[in-house]
Amino acid sequence: MSNIEDTVAYAAEQPQRLDMPALVPDVYKAMIRLDTAARQGLDPKLYELVKIRASQINHCAYCLDMHTKDALAAGESVERIVQLSAWEESRHFYTEKELAAIELTEAVTVLTDGFVPDEVYAKAAKHFEEAELARLIAAITVINAWNRFGVTCRMTPGHYQPAQHA
Repeated sequence: MSNIEDTVAYAAEQPQRLDMPALVPDVYKAMIRLDTAARQGLDPKLYELVKIRASQINHCAYCLDMHTKDALAAGESVERIVQLSAWEESRHFYTEKELAAIELTEAVTVLTDGFVPDEVYAKAAKHFEEAELARLIAAITVINAWNRFGVTCRMTPGHYQPAQHA
């Protein structure tokens, strides 16, 4: 009896368009430094939820692969990751602080009306002290930049492995 995977033909991976780290290592290293600075002081699970939500909105498969794996490695539950794409209907899975961060992530990522609505910002400001809020905004901005690199360069999902935490 054969394994089902032996009989299923999967689509071929699309080739990556550009290798950003090799072509512009100074830009790549600067992005890594910015990302590292933005994450300091933020809860690792919250940070990953923000990264996942922005990546869902931006359709960045590579970043979704990376940040769901990093979230799981940080102790996040599969259920909360799965429900994130429908967070408005699944609010009970998240704290009020997480919801404020997710809503701010959407507002900063989409900028539908060209600005972040006052009520969204006020809700986030209620749950985050100023320095933490500034880092959250930086983290949202950084993942949006990473998403644009990932989508434009067609970075291939499925191969990322999170760092092992001792």
